[in-house]
Amino acid sequence: MWLQTARRRFDADLLEILADPATERYLSAASVWEIAIKYAIGKLPLPEPPEIYVPERVRLSRFSGLAITHGHALAAAGLPPHHRDPFDRVMVAQARIEGLILVTADAVLAAYDVPMVRVR
Repeated sequence: MWLQTARRRFDADLLEILADPATERYLSAASVWEIAIKYAIGKLPLPEPPEIYVPERVRLSRFSGLAITHGHALAAAGLPPHHRDPFDRVMVAQARIEGLILVTADAVLAAYDVPMVRVR
């Protein structure tokens, strides 16, 4: 979402990498789930309901979906308790299992052994 709404959070080098058509970009189902929940409880205002907003932004950004597998869920449960947010824990597990780089603003996630790029 930030790539569409808060580009200032990304440094120029990261934006260049993400703009490269050869760069594979994934959006975790955990992120979509979190967006939908926060929208439903009034913590995340969006210009459209998430079932319209998210797929359109995914299409515009050329992201692929990343489903949550049983393996991801089990690995998330086995992570050390550095972070309590279940969505973030699943994304850490996904990055580890799938060999992906996690792009996040959450400094606490650096406690996990996962390749990570921090945004502001």
